Amino acid sequence: MTNNDIFKKLRVALMLRDDNIVEILKLVDFNISKSELGAFFRNEDHPKYMECGDQVLRNFLNGLVIHLRGTKENPKTPAEALANNFKPKATTSTSKSKRPDFKTQQRKKMNNDLSPVKYKNKKKS
Repeated sequence: MTNNDIFKKLRVALMLRDDNIVEILKLVDFNISKSELGAFFRNEDHPKYMECGDQVLRNFLNGLVIHLRGTKENPKTPAEALANNFKPKATTSTSKSKRPDFKTQQRKKMNNDLSPVKYKNKKKS
């Protein structure tokens, strides 16, 4: 199992996005861009694939410990840290009009009548 596989599995298991991973790496003063991260998560046969080095994975794991447990001075529970990953980011633009999203518009258009249907192409016995 390669470092890339470990990195991918941790990303999926903890439901982390690229910006979350960048923030975790910044906790240990390791700066990396989203495009560099994307190269680690590509397939091995992709031309832009890059091998994840030991240093990147080590710094990610150390940052993950700080992200989940906190520091000695400021400890926190892992449940709180994981719950923060699921919070939707607030939009800063207040000029947007309150328009219903696509799903609610489609639900209004749906016919919710669940009456029994008579099929014309039944087998004759």
